[in-house]
Amino acid sequence: MADRPPTLNERDQARQARLRQALRDNLKKRKSQLRGRADLAAAEAGVSSEPDSDADKRSRQDEPDRE
Repeated sequence: MADRPPTLNERDQARQARLRQALRDNLKKRKSQLRGRADLAAAEAGVSSEPDSDADKRSRQDEPDRE
């Protein structure tokens, strides 16, 4: 006997699609909240949450060569 997964009827397919979309929306919401919290914490600490490539370049120039 072949083991086949049961086929989903239209109602079950619609439910799966709704759950999938709800999970996606929840993930986007949580990511947005975390970004907001990180930005708030960085602002309170006086640090920019954006990468500063100029600061990286300056710090590398200030370091002596380690050869």
